[in-house]
Amino acid sequence: MLKMAGNKSYTIVEYFGGEGGYRCGYCKNDEGNFSHGMWSHTMTVQDYQDLIDRGWRRSGKYVYKPKLNKTCCPQYTIRCHAPKFQPSKSHKKVMKKISKFISKGELPKGEDDGEPMDNGMVCEEAGPREPSKVCHSEVKCAAITDIQKELLERADVTEVQEEVADAVATETSGPSRKDPVSVADERTTAAAPKPGMGADPGRPPCRKAKDLRKERRLQKEQIRKADGVSSIVSATPPAPAQPKLPKALEDFISESLPENSSHCLEVRLVRSNPPSPQFKASFDASYQVYKLYQMAIHKDPPDKPSESQFRRFLCDSPLEAEHSPDGPEVGYGSFHQQYWLDERIVAVGVIDILPTCVSSVYLYYHPDFASLSLGSYSALREIAFTRQLQKQSPKLSYYYLGFYIHSCPKMRYKGQYRPSDLLCPETYAWVPIEQCLPKLENSRYARFNQDPDAGDARVLKDVGRALVLYKRAAMPYAAYTRKRKGSNDETEVQQYAGLVGQDCAERILLYRS
Repeated sequence: MLKMAGNKSYTIVEYFGGEGGYRCGYCKNDEGNFSHGMWSHTMTVQDYQDLIDRGWRRSGKYVYKPKLNKTCCPQYTIRCHAPKFQPSKSHKKVMKKISKFISKGELPKGEDDGEPMDNGMVCEEAGPREPSKVCHSEVKCAAITDIQKELLERADVTEVQEEVADAVATETSGPSRKDPVSVADERTTAAAPKPGMGADPGRPPCRKAKDLRKERRLQKEQIRKADGVSSIVSATPPAPAQPKLPKALEDFISESLPENSSHCLEVRLVRSNPPSPQFKASFDASYQVYKLYQMAIHKDPPDKPSESQFRRFLCDSPLEAEHSPDGPEVGYGSFHQQYWLDERIVAVGVIDILPTCVSSVYLYYHPDFASLSLGSYSALREIAFTRQLQKQSPKLSYYYLGFYIHSCPKMRYKGQYRPSDLLCPETYAWVPIEQCLPKLENSRYARFNQDPDAGDARVLKDVGRALVLYKRAAMPYAAYTRKRKGSNDETEVQQYAGLVGQDCAERILLYRS
């Protein structure tokens, strides 16, 4: 990494216009995929953080930004609020599956979720929900609610409570062990007058049920007074019962790793750039899993997933290792999270740790364990890892899942990790995904920011202040043009600087030959 005065590090890139289309990996359109690209010789983590917050993403050292209003399958940057994340029913199912396998040692059969093409996380398409079924108790509750509403209009609260209690007793007990006659029929029969001499003068007159209830209430109050208990009802209502807090993600993960089990699963974090001793020692084992994965899942021929291709794609990174006093203990940069099952690598998650997020790059696993939904499981583990880092560095609170592609149903699963936001392609503001989905249902390309007057806060204002690297010297583009009179690259530099934004253009060195 180039260091200038004050020991400041600089990002160095070469920009490629990217006017031509190329094959899309999602819809298989031969020339439908359009993106801008640049080769990054070296990059600071803050510059990359700012770039992915403008829709860029890296693959090895190549950094690209899809042309969302032109490409066949628009790819929108998506992030999840890790501290607020709560696992869904399908996420809990995945962790229970892992737990069952580790404790009992049996692989599930016929449950392979398939595999998307972006960062390798397993796609779990949500099927249509069954119509909700109303149980008998819910019907009773609805009936009782109607009774309560009617009584509130004509009686005091105490009387309502007692009448509701009577209604509940009638509703739940019914004509037990009697002939199948309705309650209404019984009431009609009881109300019919019987022949005879009339009321017995020797018996006390009939009293209304309302008076009887009042008398019982008075008796209860007298008993309470006799016991020394005040009968005065407190004006302060009793404190409501505290709602049961949902179980945290970390609890589900720990439950998925039971002790004294048939298997042992361990996740190890190793730095890939510069490669740590642990990364070097496990390189070949990790590569062999990648090769098997590419051949089985993506149907690559045996010679395509070569060792050099593996290095370029998932090991090489422009991000240098950086540490900060207020940053996470492991530092920033590029890492591999290796999943070791009984001292054998079965999956690897490639991630970048940046100032405000953990960015998922790719996930590959051994095909023998495809039925374990390791893609989804690794995403949950990476969200938990983000939460762990956030305790050390409060601003590091997001988990980036790469791109959300609504036009490709297999890639919509990323929207299930909520709460999450999509990046507006015009203003670069984050918008809750719930507000974005209706727009994507109507159009593949959409502006998410609902404020029609909002614009890009980092829009390019002065291309002359963009930095370039020329003959090993850093200088503003305006100074470069004076040195290179007759230079014809202003259109290209203007396009590049507009895509990275004014702030990044003034920090990143654009290589000029």
